[in-house]
Amino acid sequence: MGFRNYLIEDVSGIGKTSVCNELQRRGYHAIHGDRELAYQGDPETGTRTDGVTHEQHIWHVDKVRALVANQDEAVTFFCGGSRNSSKFIDLFDCVFVLKVDHDTLNRRLEERPKNEWGGKKTERELIARLHQTKEDTPKNGIIIDATVPIEHVVDEIVRQSEENSQRQ
Repeated sequence: MGFRNYLIEDVSGIGKTSVCNELQRRGYHAIHGDRELAYQGDPETGTRTDGVTHEQHIWHVDKVRALVANQDEAVTFFCGGSRNSSKFIDLFDCVFVLKVDHDTLNRRLEERPKNEWGGKKTERELIARLHQTKEDTPKNGIIIDATVPIEHVVDEIVRQSEENSQRQ
């Protein structure tokens, strides 16, 4: 949806939703991918599946492509994670990877309601493993320290996105 499109990614509890909310508060076009684009499906085929598992949390590839192709906005930030990002990650001008230490991640997940992803012990254990192994983390993304106050996190994302657009 923008002349420039950026993905903000990493594991649950890292701060993607908070970043998206702050970007929107500042007037940026930001999409909550986990709310607006996600569904449960096969990461390879896109076929819908029953149940709720981490491995099947994917985004509608056609919707992502359509939003990126629409240039009504100067910049669009896509915030969230998906297991099929390899199907569309090349559409983004840049990927920002939010990073926190293990203790910060655990504290944030402990504060989650039980009915929200990451609120249950088994989900937190999976997220901790993914955080440690980086297996769900996009490669070659720009690392953003997400342990600082959200205003500073977003300041850095905006600064880096402006620098990126000037280089291209």
